[in-house]
Amino acid sequence: MEYVTLRNGVKMPKLGYGVFQVSNEECERCVLDAISVGYRSIDTAQSYGNEEAVGSAVQKSGVPREELFLTSKIWMSNAGYEKAKASIDKSLQRMKTDYLDLMLIHQPFGDYYGAYRAMEEAYKAGKLRAIGVSNFYPDRLIDLCQFAEVSPMVNQVETHVFQQQKVAHEYMKKYGVQHEAWGPFAEGKKSCFTNPVLVEIGQNYGKTAAQTVLRFLIQSDVVVIPKSTHKERMEQNLDVFDFALSDAEMDAIRALDEGKSLFFDHYDPATVEMLTNMGKTRIV
Repeated sequence: MEYVTLRNGVKMPKLGYGVFQVSNEECERCVLDAISVGYRSIDTAQSYGNEEAVGSAVQKSGVPREELFLTSKIWMSNAGYEKAKASIDKSLQRMKTDYLDLMLIHQPFGDYYGAYRAMEEAYKAGKLRAIGVSNFYPDRLIDLCQFAEVSPMVNQVETHVFQQQKVAHEYMKKYGVQHEAWGPFAEGKKSCFTNPVLVEIGQNYGKTAAQTVLRFLIQSDVVVIPKSTHKERMEQNLDVFDFALSDAEMDAIRALDEGKSLFFDHYDPATVEMLTNMGKTRIV
């Protein structure tokens, strides 16, 4: 496994396993499979409803806790200092651990400043080894970087070959924030797994289009957390460190960028209404 070093010196695997939309019942088995084939970074969230399963899998895996990198995220219903503070302890309890390697603010809505202060406090207390945000576009990320006592170390945003977040990436680099991708396969949208450009480039190395996507993002200094419930796919997704794309191949994939979301545009008022209503009704 290759690692990136966050601003505070913490090492984070460049490739992890995400458990979004994996049921709590299935999640323990999936995480155990992921750890068994070599994953050392597991990404979950309070709103996913499977923190307990992740914690159980980690305990049963036999892998020392210090060898694993565990991430969770504070949901909107836990925004604000007091709620966020309590929710951090609840996440630790659910995941059966004394600390998390990374905690993120899940969405840039509600009193996320209060939630961030709670994360800063937990970070100083050693409960969190690193802190950051998710789905923060450059304007809100810059605001937080400029005024927070402890600047975010990671920003997890929708990133794939069709939405490469080029402008956001440059601002993350400027402020020392590690870019992390959710949805690196665009959840299969736009025929990601059969795209002729990706398929042809992958064939040069005996790799699939999916492996080509992951390699492109990793070479673009983006951390990735692909999800699969199939062990053989988990192994394939991990097998991307034995080849490197050429400059011409990187340029060909960069040309696929459409520069817009395939899921949630956080600048669209209707989307913001939908997400914030979800934050009010999904209580975790």
